[in-house]
Amino acid sequence: MFVKIKGTGSCLPEKVLDNFEISQLVDTNDEWIQSRTGIKSRHIAREETAVSMAAKAAKRALEDAQVAAEEIDFLIVSSVSSEQLLPCTACSVQKEIGAVNAAAFDLNAACSGFIVAYQMAAGQIKAGLSKKALLIGVECLSNIVNWEDRGTCILFGDGAGAAVVSADEDGNIDGRGNIEIPSVLHSDGSRGEVLTCQNPTGKRADGSLKGYVAMDGREIYKFAARQVPVVVKEILEKAGKSVEEVDLFVLHQANRRIVEAIAKRLKQPIEKFPMDMMQNGNMSSASIPVLLDELKKAGKLQPGMKIVVAGFGAGLTWGGMYLEW
Repeated sequence: MFVKIKGTGSCLPEKVLDNFEISQLVDTNDEWIQSRTGIKSRHIAREETAVSMAAKAAKRALEDAQVAAEEIDFLIVSSVSSEQLLPCTACSVQKEIGAVNAAAFDLNAACSGFIVAYQMAAGQIKAGLSKKALLIGVECLSNIVNWEDRGTCILFGDGAGAAVVSADEDGNIDGRGNIEIPSVLHSDGSRGEVLTCQNPTGKRADGSLKGYVAMDGREIYKFAARQVPVVVKEILEKAGKSVEEVDLFVLHQANRRIVEAIAKRLKQPIEKFPMDMMQNGNMSSASIPVLLDELKKAGKLQPGMKIVVAGFGAGLTWGGMYLEW
């Protein structure tokens, strides 16, 4: 018995903000942004909220999985930018979709959020505490971006991605009869200062409100380019697979340069590393599930494909898992 993704769904805001519009807000231009990040545009919530986007993505994932909302018994929402603290976003989504039998809660692991949610659901299923889980990554990062900071406002977008996961009776069992879930998680709080966002309700000494994302982009690049290849090899060792056997590496969509650096260190062709940050930007918790949904809709995820999913972000946190589609 092994956890398998049964269905996916996503929701992106209607408003598209391209690099030319960004250049009206800060001193930058399309060429500068694309050459450093690979990003051409991003979706920005106007009428949409974290709850409304998460609920739409969830309904689409349930439909894709052919699972009724009432069958879900474990619902997790990963977000760092929801408009509400209480009730938690997950409980509001539960209400919207009618998942009346689900235990629901939020988690905060930033760009690694979907990875953490998957592992929590996998643990519940392995322990026999849950049968079907609904995982959602949703962000309204436009709420916490400083639109006067060229270093951060060019990067982020809003959106939601969801996945239904359940036990797979044909999954991995080791030689001792134990259920194998090839996944890993790591954290290093001593380096958390490289990517921060204070509580928006707090005030600085000068009286101004806190709440904007602040990031040391150079350090994040070095961290991701070094640690993600290591964690990919760690995942594959658990799965008993080689890097050459992997069909796709589905990574957090932070920056094209980071993905290219990871591919180079793993000595794998860039074609194995699908990317959508060009039109979606960095959606933190939503990046991986949205990309999975886009790949599935495009027919690029076929039964039996070997996939490594990996994320990295604030905390610092990083990790991933091995999937067979």
